[in-house]
Amino acid sequence: MLITKKHISRRTLLRGLGVTLALPLLDSMVPAQTPLRKTAANPKTRFTGIFVPHGMAPGYWVPGKEGTGWDFPMIFSPLEPFRDRLTIMSGLYSKSAEPPPGVTGADHWVAAAYLCANKPKKTAGADIYDGTTIDQLIANKIGQDTLLPSLQMGIEDPGANSSNCGEGYSCAYTNSISWASPTRPLPMEINPQVVFERLFGDGSTVEERAARREQDRSILDSVTKSIARFKQDVGSGDQARLDEYLSDIREIERRLQIAGKASNSVPASEVPNGVPEAFDDHVKLQFDLQALAYQGDITRVATLLYARDLTGRTFPESGTNTSFHGGSHHAEDPKRIADYAKINRYHIQCLAYFAKKLQATPDGDGTLLDHSVIMYGTNMGNSNQHLHYDVPHILLGGASGQLKGGRHLAFPSRTITTGNLLLSVLHMFGVNQDSIGDSTGPIPGLV
Repeated sequence: MLITKKHISRRTLLRGLGVTLALPLLDSMVPAQTPLRKTAANPKTRFTGIFVPHGMAPGYWVPGKEGTGWDFPMIFSPLEPFRDRLTIMSGLYSKSAEPPPGVTGADHWVAAAYLCANKPKKTAGADIYDGTTIDQLIANKIGQDTLLPSLQMGIEDPGANSSNCGEGYSCAYTNSISWASPTRPLPMEINPQVVFERLFGDGSTVEERAARREQDRSILDSVTKSIARFKQDVGSGDQARLDEYLSDIREIERRLQIAGKASNSVPASEVPNGVPEAFDDHVKLQFDLQALAYQGDITRVATLLYARDLTGRTFPESGTNTSFHGGSHHAEDPKRIADYAKINRYHIQCLAYFAKKLQATPDGDGTLLDHSVIMYGTNMGNSNQHLHYDVPHILLGGASGQLKGGRHLAFPSRTITTGNLLLSVLHMFGVNQDSIGDSTGPIPGLV
């Protein structure tokens, strides 16, 4: 990285009519002759929490041996290019997804337990109670000097949030994996257009935004002069990096415009304006927006809910038309298990898309992937039997040097709770509390 004598603040924003444009880290933001740890280039570790319901196909996700040097199992094979940034964990116990003693039900209504390791209170009323999730604890620690402390995204529309979502549990427990407090779930935003406008401070009116989209105009149009003036004060390398960043923003706008026109063209469409109908288009937009948010340091914390429990959605790109929930009940039939594994592999393929984007984005002395912790997991092991032990979890990213990849950590069944993993992740971000949920201590040797 070129160290310049004159530097620009990392918090520089370009403003226009209803627009606040955060900038990526540029060489010009790094003062000369200053230790890295005291500059804007000092790595800021990002956290992403991703939840996918319904477990994974048994026999298709656990590496053949623990430690290092294993062959990639079929489901995780799309992550092979990121082996040195990948930690696979088997044997974890999602105890918080099991019903409390003496209480029936709960399997399909506890997505909220994923990031807090607490058993939700069984209620269909307003007296919901779960736990503060780790993304919010991390955001309280590292997110207060960014434009958005955290970002919550989803793929499926939760629909009407009825008072009884099933088995006596409130819909709140399946609608959100991010909780600001034990009684306050945060909404997961499914509309990429809304996420885009939130990231770039589009404070214009609803009518102005609609008119701009109708005319295919960019939010960048209102900061064109500011961008031109800014580029006069930076070097050619920074100009090129800024141009790439702006090009990515325009490309996302183009895709959002296509999605908006498509949803408007379907009579009585249940898809909100700006939400792509295809899962593949939708999840990639959400991942691209998240990468932009990290690149511009708009936020350092994000969560993504891939799907809601009991979803009947199909994923044609996976190579099977079996529905997600239907496929998870494979009746121990080898052919149906193999078919379900295709869905799981496709979901990991989407994650690999995000990892590739982060790996290709420079960030200080490394890349965004080097400076990220992505936790991807589920709360079921063998979903056909609704078992909550031996649940799949992975960590992807370097955590700014804290995580060594290429490992498979295998734990004896029903001995290490997912709460222990959550506690370990908190410690990576300097949130040094003694416990969370059902944790008994951090996982030895993980960091």
